[in-house]
Amino acid sequence: MNQPLYPVSVIRSIEQKALANLPAGALMVRAGSAIAELSQSITLDRPGHILTLVGPGNNGGDALVAARLLHERGLSVQVALLEAAEKFSGDARNAWDQWAATGGITLQSPTQLDFKSVTLIIDGLFGIGLKSLSSGQVTRPLPKRARAWIEQVNRSGLPVLAVDVPTGLDADTGYVVDPAACIRASHTLSFIGDKPGLHTADGPDYCGHIRIDALGLNIEPDSEAGQINDPTLFQPSLPSRRLNSHKGQFGSTGIIGGASGMVGAALLAARMALYAGSGRVYVRLLAHDAPSFDVNQPELMLRHSLEGLNLQAHVLGPGLGQSDASFETLEQMLSTPASLVLDADALNGIAAHAKLRERVSLRNAPTVLTPHPLEAARLLDTDAQTVQSNRIKAAQRLAHQYQSIVILKGAGSIIADPKGQWVINTTGNPALATGGTGDVLAGVTGALLAQGMPAWNAALAATWIHGKAADELRDQGIGPVGLSASELIPEIRKVLNQCLLK
Repeated sequence: MNQPLYPVSVIRSIEQKALANLPAGALMVRAGSAIAELSQSITLDRPGHILTLVGPGNNGGDALVAARLLHERGLSVQVALLEAAEKFSGDARNAWDQWAATGGITLQSPTQLDFKSVTLIIDGLFGIGLKSLSSGQVTRPLPKRARAWIEQVNRSGLPVLAVDVPTGLDADTGYVVDPAACIRASHTLSFIGDKPGLHTADGPDYCGHIRIDALGLNIEPDSEAGQINDPTLFQPSLPSRRLNSHKGQFGSTGIIGGASGMVGAALLAARMALYAGSGRVYVRLLAHDAPSFDVNQPELMLRHSLEGLNLQAHVLGPGLGQSDASFETLEQMLSTPASLVLDADALNGIAAHAKLRERVSLRNAPTVLTPHPLEAARLLDTDAQTVQSNRIKAAQRLAHQYQSIVILKGAGSIIADPKGQWVINTTGNPALATGGTGDVLAGVTGALLAQGMPAWNAALAATWIHGKAADELRDQGIGPVGLSASELIPEIRKVLNQCLLK
């Protein structure tokens, strides 16, 4: 299913075009109706009342329409105004007048919210009205009363329905400047189109269950839009297998790394490449006391050198270290005509040497970079907080600067290409926050490249399948705490085969 993601600037443009062709207030009524419907489905008409927090803009207007409709249906509703009603204008003013005419309960700018008998809180404070938090440029400051309300709401433990986007969350980036000033919603109802900030960085922790309502608008594709990663984006290019086939048709993958004390990293990547279907997997370990074979996976071919072998893809970096020998290996491998996955210390080595940065960008063969935020920061000569404050922009910059496909790992991993195309991956969970899972991701990516998948499709497939496997294990009770990278490998094989059968 193709699920586009629209920056706020695009959403605003779509909204303005729609308003020019609709009767006054029509879009707000549609939004309010959608809020009311979802509110009823969340509360199931349980006794108690719905507390609606209303800000001064159109987000508040949407919430007021919902409050009126819920009141007219016989539900108990209280409206808490952040600011005086006189500050409403346009459609929001009409929504206030209609709510006031119902005689419903209105709390005029209370300092302390009363949650007694509340079954649901509707966050209609600001939504996308607080824009560009990541850059520190807000279109309006967050009032002290709003901050106080947010802290009270988050302490309440009650279900919260955020209108469009939780107040305090940047809809473009998923960045939260101040966690104490961001609504932690159990549900988010976003309008017109899906927004990237709901799915990456802090977004998944603050949005809860996400629902999109297009408000009846026909939305045309936009060049600035991204997508949610989905099997439909990569399944057609997964390497299928005829009955009449042999291992030579499924590529050979080379894994290079495993310096002293880090042999396990390279073996994890190698085992994953084997389980992900590579016909042959060769491993070059840099440790002077490296084993000559893998006792747990004897199918792997451990060698001191990979020269003379016809390999379709290399994975360079797991446990590579930062010694002179590691640097020499990295420098040599950047000249390989095969596809190349650069991970871990390979990325750190590139970041530390300007000439290697240029070598990466000039490669003719497909290259995939798999940095976590700190590695990405080193590659961009910045810091991890800057990367995390706008993960999409960081991934796009990396892809352009290094002319490579980039998988920026983290909550809502970003896959980007040099042309500016970007995708957010929503599979995966905190079970992946453990040593070795990045080596496993590099291994499956390398194996798919070796089997002939285009680099973009291989990155999408590897990231989605890697996360989906972690989700499957979590659902079985193996995680989110204590999942090991080794346990992930057979589950990835299972998910990959399921994708091939669909």
